[in-house]
Order: sequence, then structure tokens, then C-alpha cells
Amino acid sequence: MDVLKRLFEQYYQLPAEEVQPLQGELGGSGRAIVRLTGGPFSAIGILYSVHEENVAFLEFSRHFRRRGLPVPQIYAEALSEGAYLEEDLGDTTLFQFLSANRTGAVIAPPAVEAYRKVVAALPRFQVEAGRDLNYKVCYPRASFDRQSIAWDLNYFKYYFLRLSGVPFNEQALEHDFSRLTKLLLGANHDYFLYRDFQSRNVMLRDGQPFFLDYQGGRKGALQYDIASLLYDGKADLPPELRQELLDHYLDCLSNYIDVDRAAFMEHYYAYVYIRILQALGAYGFRGFYERKAHFLQSVPYALKNLRWLAHNVKLPVALPALMDAVNAMLASDKLQGLASSADKLTVRIFSFSFHRQAPTDDSGNGGGFVFDGRSLPNPGREEQFRPLTGKDAPVIDYLNQQESVHHFFSSVLSLVDASVSSYQARGFKNLMVSFGCTGGQHRSVYLAEKLARHLRRSGGVEVVLRHIELEKMGK
Repeated sequence: MDVLKRLFEQYYQLPAEEVQPLQGELGGSGRAIVRLTGGPFSAIGILYSVHEENVAFLEFSRHFRRRGLPVPQIYAEALSEGAYLEEDLGDTTLFQFLSANRTGAVIAPPAVEAYRKVVAALPRFQVEAGRDLNYKVCYPRASFDRQSIAWDLNYFKYYFLRLSGVPFNEQALEHDFSRLTKLLLGANHDYFLYRDFQSRNVMLRDGQPFFLDYQGGRKGALQYDIASLLYDGKADLPPELRQELLDHYLDCLSNYIDVDRAAFMEHYYAYVYIRILQALGAYGFRGFYERKAHFLQSVPYALKNLRWLAHNVKLPVALPALMDAVNAMLASDKLQGLASSADKLTVRIFSFSFHRQAPTDDSGNGGGFVFDGRSLPNPGREEQFRPLTGKDAPVIDYLNQQESVHHFFSSVLSLVDASVSSYQARGFKNLMVSFGCTGGQHRSVYLAEKLARHLRRSGGVEVVLRHIELEKMGK
């Protein structure tokens, strides 16, 4: 992180007093993303080893800002070290805002309005800013061409179908892939394709959207990005809202080009399919291959979208082998098991030190509880407990003997259990509970472990437990 601290000091003429990781274990990009703060200033620092993607992001960012588009300002860069510093756009993603403004399938008007603003901005990227963009810096391809499509389809075939055990006829599937590719390439593809236009790559600040993560952008068809947003798996937008937003997008697009809606729709659902298949490939690679199980939580949402497509959409070309594979996915006991897990409420429990900031919620739900354990007797003040943690028997025995600890934890349970019941009844999927103490080693760890055991015994929820300070200590 030294290079990011150096860039911060060069730009602000002040040292960075704190560096806070933002992405954590949930990130799938391979980039290290941190917030640096010093005095009244803050900035986002990126460390990433893929030079070509860094060049593309910086070039695109400067081009978009010249065009007046809401993207982060680039403060400083050290490309030879894979580092750059950009504007801090806050903590609220479109996905988080959506999650906080919905109850099950009912989405509140503020979230709908936020989506309408995002949809209205998309043609500015695709058409207005795309006209004179330097496509020579695109990586790994300058356009979403036959090769790009082949990569996405093979990603799906080998990392999702193969690894999930779904049967398929490989030669017949290749024939269908050829027909699907021909259909996709039949759309006009002379526009900027953002590539990852989805709810976690849009920040909301003062009610206005700002856009991130377009480093994979290239020349392509208009249909791809709006399909990416509207069929964004975990966002789980209701079909009627997807249609309303698609109509709004086409109305906004007509301010920039003549729109033949029938021609647009002829290719639209093919792009919905390719986007979902590409996402499933990513979930399979991260989840089945790299064994990062949390990526598999998105699979049921993608399958839900495929089920809707199978029942409501007829493509202009026949794809029998692909549809057979889709039907096999929808009937798979293994994948249905993922769906059962995803339907549960996930409670994420953290321990941390108050010398640092409390953990941030990466699930998109926001809120939750932060309990301050510093009022409890501190084992860290006793010499015999100092090298131990809240997971060690002597510390557990010590804290179990303290009446104040039992009163504290009883109050915690009454609040958390009530929230768990309410969240389950309302269809919420995530709740975050954090325990802090002075060093993040004894009391907070003890309390987090105790709550995790209680919830696991109770059943009906998925429990994810992390000890932030112990991870840094290698314990």
C-alpha cells in the first residue's frame, strides 16, 4: 500500500492517516480497493497487476469526464506499479440502495427513480461518448466480436455446465452456440459496450448516479448493457419493472439516435441470454473451481431469470441443445440445493477493534448492529490472557464467570433474535452483526463466537463468521 500512500500525499500534500480495505473477500475482480483518509480528505486507491486494464480504465475515465459523464476523477497514477488514486464516491451502491428500499418483490419509488436515472444515463456512454472513444486501448478485445462471444460461451460451458455436473451434448451445443453468435452479431455493434453495467458498479451520491468499472469496455451492441442491468442476478427486479425500465431506456436512446424498436427487440433477448450465461460462467469459476462458495449464492437468481425466459421468450432461432441444458440446470438437485441455501437469511457476524473502523456491509443490505463490548471486563489486562484470544478456553471460562457478560449477551440475543424473525418474515436475505472491543482479540471474539453458536443451533439461517483482527494476526 506504500505506493497509494505516496500518491495520496503527492496529491493532497498531506499524509494518509488511515487505509481501509473496501472489497474484502467478497470481491471477484482481483483488485485491491482501499479508502485512504488524511485530514479532511479521502480518496479511493486501486492496486491491480493487469496493466492493460488499468490503462483502459484511466483512458476511459478521462474521456468520459471530458464528455461531462458522472465518473470518478483520476487524482494520480503510478502505472508501472499497478496503482492509481481516484475520487471517493461514497459507500452507497445502487444495489445497496435497492436492497434498503424493497420488501420482497415490492420496490419503493426512490429505488425505481434511481434506476430510471441510471437507465437514462446509459445512452450517453453508448452513443455520445462512444463516438470518439479511443478503442485502441480496449482489453482484451476492441469489440464484442465472435472471439469475445466464444470466450463467454466456453466460460459457461466449461466452468458452469461441466463443473456443476449438468449433462449436455457438446457437439450439438457448439452448433447452437454458432447460431446464437450469428444472431448476436446481426445487431448493430458500433456503440460503446460498458460490459459490466450492473447495480454494484453504480454509486449513488446525493441521489445522483456515478459509474465505475468500465475497464472491460469495448465496441458492441446497445442491447448488451441494458440487459446486464435489468437481468442483474441478485438485484432480482420484477418482470414488470424490467419492462418499464426497458421502455424508458428506449425513450432516452431515441434522443440520440433513430430507434427501430422492433429491430432492437429482435436481438434483445439473445443478449439477455449471453449475459446470463457469461455470469453463470463467472459464478462457476469463482464458486466451483476456486471454491469461493459465496459466489454460488448468485446462481439461483440467474436460474430464476432463465426460468422466466424459458416460459416467456421465443428466440428467432432454434437452440435445442442449449435449451436442453437450461432445462437440465433448472431440474438439477445440486443447483436446487443452492437455491434452498440462497433462500435463507444470511447473518454475517464480525469481531473488530475500535482502533479501526467497524466492518462495512458488502451484502448490499446496509444497517445491522454494532455492539460495543468495551464496558465488559477486559481479559487483555490480565497477563495470563494477553497472548490468547476469545476462542481459547481460559478466556472463555473467565468471561463466562462475569455476570455483566451474561446480562450484555442476553440483551444482544433479544435484539438479534427479534431482527432475525422479522427479516425472515419479510424475505430479507442479509443481516450484519458486529462486536467491537479495544483490541478486537478477546471480548469481541468471544461474543461473536457465542452468537454464531446460538444462531447455528437455532437453525434456519446461514451464518458467516469473521474475526478481523485475528485474521491480520494469522490466528
